[in-house]
Amino acid sequence: MDRPRHRDPARRDPARAGRTTAPRRPVHRRRAARPAHRGVRQAARRDAAPAPQPPGGGVVTGLAALAGAVPDPELPMLTLADLGVLRAVRRAEHTGEVVVELAPTWLGCPAVEAMAEDVERVLRAHGERHVTVRVVRDPPWSSDDITPEGRRKLAAAGIAPPRPGGPVLVQLAAPARPPVPCPRCGSADTAPVSAFSGTVCRALRHCAACREPFDHVKER
Repeated sequence: MDRPRHRDPARRDPARAGRTTAPRRPVHRRRAARPAHRGVRQAARRDAAPAPQPPGGGVVTGLAALAGAVPDPELPMLTLADLGVLRAVRRAEHTGEVVVELAPTWLGCPAVEAMAEDVERVLRAHGERHVTVRVVRDPPWSSDDITPEGRRKLAAAGIAPPRPGGPVLVQLAAPARPPVPCPRCGSADTAPVSAFSGTVCRALRHCAACREPFDHVKER
């Protein structure tokens, strides 16, 4: 039986005849270029991302500004925000209803009903169809809730702002209260005339220096 003959490599490729074959070098494959990992912190030249806000947070803030700008029925030089009676403005999550909470200045104050009507009217005029105004008494309103801007407006209108309330100290003798200065001349030589003056929250006083009467918002 004839064996198969192997052809000489030189005969297959004459150009390789008489040439020594060099050993092959291992081929090192290069890795595909990949983007560098992003750092946890943002680059310094970029602006920081804004903090997440609750849905409708900006809208509720705008509604609170509208409600807070409503003037007080009895002290029209003050807004509800100046007076400190606006407790909260929020939107119900499921119904979309706007709920406003007001604190009355005094128990049985008739002005709180007018406040509620004015707030509801203003918010409805700005497109809110479902508005509910609630009267809350906890925590109760205090004359300390009047803002510094509200006190300035009272004095400019000739009404003495309330004195700071602060904590009530238990003493055997009645402590001397600071005087109520006259909003017109600034004299501390004033005296009460009547516990009520026009509204429940105001008292009538008289100044011995300029001899003029003036209203005083009572402390609570």
